[in-house]
Amino acid sequence: MSYIKETVTAVGTLACALAIGYVMQSSEAANALYGNAKSDRELRSLDAETSMLVVKDITLTSAEFSEPTEPMLDDSSNETTVQPAPDDTVHLSNDTTSALSEIEETSCEISAKARPMAAAMVNLTLTAPCLPNERVTVHHNGMIFTQTTSKTGSLSIDVPALAETAVFVFAFGNGDGAVAQAKVEDLTDFGRVVLQWKGDTGLQIHALEAGSDYSGAGHVWSGQPRSMAAAITGEGGFITMNGDLDAVEPLVAEVYTFPAEMESREGGVKLTVEAEVIQANCGTEIEAKSFELRGRDQLVTQDLSLAVPDCTALGSFLVLNNLLQDMKVASN
Repeated sequence: MSYIKETVTAVGTLACALAIGYVMQSSEAANALYGNAKSDRELRSLDAETSMLVVKDITLTSAEFSEPTEPMLDDSSNETTVQPAPDDTVHLSNDTTSALSEIEETSCEISAKARPMAAAMVNLTLTAPCLPNERVTVHHNGMIFTQTTSKTGSLSIDVPALAETAVFVFAFGNGDGAVAQAKVEDLTDFGRVVLQWKGDTGLQIHALEAGSDYSGAGHVWSGQPRSMAAAITGEGGFITMNGDLDAVEPLVAEVYTFPAEMESREGGVKLTVEAEVIQANCGTEIEAKSFELRGRDQLVTQDLSLAVPDCTALGSFLVLNNLLQDMKVASN
């Protein structure tokens, strides 16, 4: 695999976030998604200097209609007279109207389920019949990403858990939503590193396992993500991506999952965050948030804000060293 491009390196340590919680999505909340707090330290690169931040009621109306009738002849007269049609108006009782309204409301009910899977993953299913092709924001332990329901209003995704009692909140733009919960008993068998952002930032997690270089089999990233089977068998980690990348300004969460035992293996894992300079981000400032979960340790978060070089640096990479904690064998 070829991965040879001009690279710009930025080194720095980021401040931990003060709090993690569910933030229901709204047009105003999206702007404050990653917070505006800035730290006193800066990431520096050859080309860029960066600062740290971290149904409704249904009215049923009966229809009045009359079927055409044949003319009736009166023997005492040559005149043709038309007999009036019977009253065919449909009258619905209050009980019937209430029952039909209840059926309609039930058909629009939003429901969600969470089912634990292997590798501390959770399968989420959402049913929202009256919200097809609709943007929905998923919240879990500080991790936030957006998805789009199908044409029938359904959604099925696999999400990495960040807590043993994993609670997932689904929020639609109109204020509707649902909550699902699952017990993830094997969470401590795996570690997680999450990087989340908004829009097309060019950001990527790169894991170099067991001393691998960029051309080796131990290089795990979105271009070589592996499957969860690698973590289940102990081979190594894998990358998952949550978020509808085709949506307008999507909220995206990229996650590297690895077996906890890898922390004691020879060579360990070197973790970096890289940002490719692309047309969508050149000359702008991009923001992101990272989460790290190691065994039974508390979830650690960091915020970052990175100034991307101008468009003359297209194709280059900003490599953020020391943003994520490497996994290395402790020296004796």
